[in-house]
Amino acid sequence: MPHTSEWTVRLHLFEDDEGTTKAHLILDTGTTELAGHGTAHCHPADSDVPEIGDELAAGRAMNDLAGQLLRTAERDIEGVGAPRPHGQEVAGWST
Repeated sequence: MPHTSEWTVRLHLFEDDEGTTKAHLILDTGTTELAGHGTAHCHPADSDVPEIGDELAAGRAMNDLAGQLLRTAERDIEGVGAPRPHGQEVAGWST
């Protein structure tokens, strides 16, 4: 059965007073919201390139969100009674 949906992602990047870049990522599915978080801090010996901090913090926030989505999917699959096969990351679904 065909299925189409559109999810919205909002990414907010900001730097605090100590030079730490922080990323706050919101995924809105229309029925629920999940938030991912990530940080990056420039080492004092490195060149200050804000774009790199943004990329690292955003990437880490996306990794955080990805883990949450996979855990949520796993719980949902188990909730509908699908058995957990051995050796696969997410129960009932091949990777």
